Amino acid sequence: MSTADTAQDAHDSTVTVDSVSLTLGTDSLLIVDDRSARPNRHCCGLFKSAPQTTHAISLYNVLGAEVTASNLVIAYAQPAGKDDVAVATVQYPVVEKEKKLVEAWVGKLIDSAYGKAIRGKRLKVLVNPFGGKGTAASLYQRYAAPVFAAAKCQVDVQSTEHRGHAIDIAEKLDVDAYDAIVCCSGDGLPYEVFNGLGKRPDARTALVKTAIALLPCGSGNGMTWNAFGTGSVSIAALAIVKGLRTPLDLVSISQKNSRTLSFLSQSFGIVAESDLATENIRWMGAQRFTYGFLVRLMRQTIWPCDLAVKVEIGDKEAIKEHYATWSTRPEESDVDIKRLEAAAQSPELPELKYGSVTDDVPSDWQVVPGETMGNFYAGNMAIMSKDTNMFPATLPDDGLMDVVTIDGRVSRGTAITMMNEIPSGRFFDMPELNIRKASAYRLVPHQKEGYISIDGERVPFEAFQAEVHQGLGTILTKSDRIYEAEGPR
Repeated sequence: MSTADTAQDAHDSTVTVDSVSLTLGTDSLLIVDDRSARPNRHCCGLFKSAPQTTHAISLYNVLGAEVTASNLVIAYAQPAGKDDVAVATVQYPVVEKEKKLVEAWVGKLIDSAYGKAIRGKRLKVLVNPFGGKGTAASLYQRYAAPVFAAAKCQVDVQSTEHRGHAIDIAEKLDVDAYDAIVCCSGDGLPYEVFNGLGKRPDARTALVKTAIALLPCGSGNGMTWNAFGTGSVSIAALAIVKGLRTPLDLVSISQKNSRTLSFLSQSFGIVAESDLATENIRWMGAQRFTYGFLVRLMRQTIWPCDLAVKVEIGDKEAIKEHYATWSTRPEESDVDIKRLEAAAQSPELPELKYGSVTDDVPSDWQVVPGETMGNFYAGNMAIMSKDTNMFPATLPDDGLMDVVTIDGRVSRGTAITMMNEIPSGRFFDMPELNIRKASAYRLVPHQKEGYISIDGERVPFEAFQAEVHQGLGTILTKSDRIYEAEGPR
């Protein structure tokens, strides 16, 4: 028999149904169940009461709630092992006279659980059946689909059929029909989606309207680690449900006959080789990068080049100050409205401020010695893969990328130490690491053959120029301000 207090204010944080009180806290839903405390007759004719039970559910984990014909039903993501969540529900009987009160409380629960996040997101899900270890489809069905269903997301699933297929899909997509494109893959599919949106005549509008997210089904999964801080498909699915629209800097990469967009990183030298020259051992997963790095490190190879950088901040302490100031700046309202208004004025991709790689290098760019280049790495995200927080000072939308150079003449021991310091966060302060905040750069290889990696994808081994476009793209993140990486200390 229900004991709900019908005089209770509909705006109160607590509702009671069937001897169960449910209270909205700052960050959790507290459920106190007194039903087990009702006396029950035992064999000796005595009455015995069991203690009440208490259950706390993080509001972040609440997926949905509704009042059905006879029950209050709450769906949530329950921890399932060390690195997963699974959908669970609790339900309690509600009598007719209580429904209005309970429905009002459910509205407050959903408001608290979702905050600024879009509810019931409309998701275009792209599954790459060939990426990583070829398990993306099964990972999606097992770990992500139940979370999206419980959150009442509208889902349209499509498998990509060949390399570049996601470019075609994004280029022709009705961007008004979806809130986000979710890639079940490694970082290759988001790279294709950004470039597909970038090929449209309304590229800037499409890139603002359509958020991109990644379910980690590949080798590196850098986007997921940065946006959500996890390599778990189920936890990433929950993060997408609760994800906040976040402006993202994109980088134009111009070569002799092309212009592409980069969202993650560009590399030349040992990191590019460790990534692209290990395609034959993809079965090793993320460990192939470490293996490739160590093999090349022992050879102490150098990759000579010409490098010129449009440096905006060149001092490590100043970079730390910039990170602290930007990451704690006051929240700006109507960001998306302003971005869409700007896109409406100029719908195509932004013009290249510094021209292309075939133009003269601007006179105010800094020339960086590159005859003994061991590694060149530029990033607009912090984490490249699990435990590789290589760019802790990067921010999603400050209009700058981090350009890292390391001389190839450092000793093998120092190079190994640098690699080991990446997970600890001390990599940033090592004197062998040169880091600059930049808005553009140009790199010209001296060799005729080698590897250049853009977001993990191989591009022609020739001169290229990079230029940042502030807040051109959109992703989903947990914070909507910073990446899920420890900043520089």
